[in-house]
Amino acid sequence: MRIGIDVGGTNTDAALLDGDTVLATVKAPTTPDVTTGILQAVTRVLETAGIPPAAVTAVMIGTTHFVNALVEGARLAPVAAIRLGLPATAALPPMSDWPPRLRAALTPRPGGPTGPGGGTGTGGEDEPAVYLCHGGHEYDGRPLSPLDPAELRSVAADIAARGIRSVAVSAVFSPVTAEDELRAAEILAAELGDGVHLSLSHEIGRVGLLPRENATIVNAALRDLADTIVDAYGAALAQAGITAPLLLSQNDGTLMNAPHARRHPVATFASGPTNSMRGAGHLSGLTDCAVIDVGGTTTDIGVLTGGFPREAAGACDIAGVRTNFRIPDVLSLGIGGGSLADLTDPASPAVGPRSVGHRLTRDALVFGGTTLTATDLAVAAGHADIGDPARTAGLDRTAVRTALDRIAARTADAVDRMRVSPDPLPVVAVGGGSVLLPPSGGLPGLPDVRRPGHFAVANAVGAAIAQVGGEIDRVYRIPPGRRGTVLDQARDEAVRAAETAGARPGTVTVVDIEEIPLAYLPGGATRVRVKAVGDLDTTRLNATRHDTAADAGSTAHA
Repeated sequence: MRIGIDVGGTNTDAALLDGDTVLATVKAPTTPDVTTGILQAVTRVLETAGIPPAAVTAVMIGTTHFVNALVEGARLAPVAAIRLGLPATAALPPMSDWPPRLRAALTPRPGGPTGPGGGTGTGGEDEPAVYLCHGGHEYDGRPLSPLDPAELRSVAADIAARGIRSVAVSAVFSPVTAEDELRAAEILAAELGDGVHLSLSHEIGRVGLLPRENATIVNAALRDLADTIVDAYGAALAQAGITAPLLLSQNDGTLMNAPHARRHPVATFASGPTNSMRGAGHLSGLTDCAVIDVGGTTTDIGVLTGGFPREAAGACDIAGVRTNFRIPDVLSLGIGGGSLADLTDPASPAVGPRSVGHRLTRDALVFGGTTLTATDLAVAAGHADIGDPARTAGLDRTAVRTALDRIAARTADAVDRMRVSPDPLPVVAVGGGSVLLPPSGGLPGLPDVRRPGHFAVANAVGAAIAQVGGEIDRVYRIPPGRRGTVLDQARDEAVRAAETAGARPGTVTVVDIEEIPLAYLPGGATRVRVKAVGDLDTTRLNATRHDTAADAGSTAHA
C-alpha cells in the first residue's frame, strides 16, 4: 500500500492506494510548519481506511515549497557559482540576466575578499560570488581548455573566506562529458571540507550552458532548505508511526528518494501540476487528454501524451530565471477556489487573480467569513454543496452566473491554446476548485469534459502512482549508417539509469525519444534525449530506511 501526498498552498491532500485501487482520500489545511498538515492528512487517511501504519510500503510527496522559496526570494542560501570554460564564455558571467532581488538574495553577507587569486572572480561585496575558471569540453568531448587545480584551490580559498557553503559548478558541454565537473567537485570538497554543498550542472540541466547553469545555481541556493523540508517530512511520517521509505515527486512524473531530493531540490519544481495530470489520467482511464487542475489559487492546464505530461519544448522562465531542466508544459490562470470575487458591477464581475489561499475555510462566506470568493459563487449557483449555502442567498444571481460563465470561457480558451491539433481532445477536470466549472460536463467549444471519482485529490493520486525514471540527454557523433546503433545504445543507457534509480527490472519501457540534428556542427552531431520509466521496486526500497536509501545516481532520477 502506498500513500500519495500533495502539499499545496491551500490544502494538503492524501490518497491511500492498494495497487491501482484508491482506498481512501482526505484533504487537510496546509500549515505553515509543514509537519502538522502532513501529519493530519496521513493520520486521517489511515483512520478512514482502517489501515495500520505498518501496512504502508512507501510514501510519495509532491511539494511546492522549493519553487515558492524561489518565487518569494526567501529562505535561499548564498551561492558561489563556478563556470569552467575559460578562455571562452567570459563575455557573459553567471547570473548576468537574473532579477536584482534574486541576485541580492544569493549574495553573501557580510562580503569578504573580492575575487580569487586564480581564475576570474566577478563578485564584489554587494554582488553574487561568481568565478570563471579554465576547463570544459567541445561538443564532441575534446577538451576546451585544461582544468587548472591550482586555480580551483585559489577559488576555494576565496569561497571559504566569504563563508559560503553552497557551490554550483557548471562546465561547457558537461552533459557530453562530466569529467571536469567531477574533478572540480573533488578538489572543492577537499579544500572546503565537510558541510559544503556541491551542485553539478550535468546532474540537473540539459545541453545549453546558460539555462543549465542557472538551474544549477537555483539548486545550490535551495540545498539548506531541502535538508529542512526533507527532515520535516520524515518527522511527520515518524510521528504517524510510518517507517516506510519517503520519496518525492519530480517534475517529469517520476520519483526520487530522500537523499537525491536533498541534493536536487530543483527537480521538484512543477511537480504539483505533473501529479495532477498523472492522477487525472489514472482516474479517468485516459492516456491522451487535456487536464484542467483547479486549485485554491490557480488553474493549471496541461496535456497528457502517452500517460505523461507533455514537456516544455525549450528553456522555461521561473521567477525571472531562465532554466532548461525538464518541466511540464503548463499554462496557469490566476483563478481558483479561493480567488477573490467582485460583483460590484453585475455586468462585468471580476474573479482573481488575488486569493485567500489557505485561509479559504476561514474567510469565505460559506464558511462564516466575510470575503466573497469563487467558491461562494459556485455554491450560490448550485455547482457545489459546501459550507452553509444560506450565506450566499443575498448574492445577485445574474452576476454570479456571468462570473462563472467568464471563468468557463477563460478556461476553455486556455485549453484551446494548449492544443497542437484540431482533432477532438477529451478534457479531464480535477482539483477541489473544479466545482467552478459547469457541472453539466461541457465547456465552450469542448463538449467532452469529464470529472472522475476522487477528482478533488487527483494530485495525491498522481503522486502515489508515480513511477521511476531514467533519462539520457547527450550529443552524439553519428557516422553514416550508424544511427540505429547509436539510438539503441542511448535506449539501453536510459533503461539502466531507471533500474539503477529503483525501477523493477523487466518493467522499464522507453516512453520518449527525441533526435535533434545539429546542422551547424560537423561529424553528424545529433542531440539525443531518451526517457525510460518503470514500476517502483518497493521490495528494494523497503530493504533500507528512507534516510539511508541508495543514491539514485547522477543521471538517474528515482
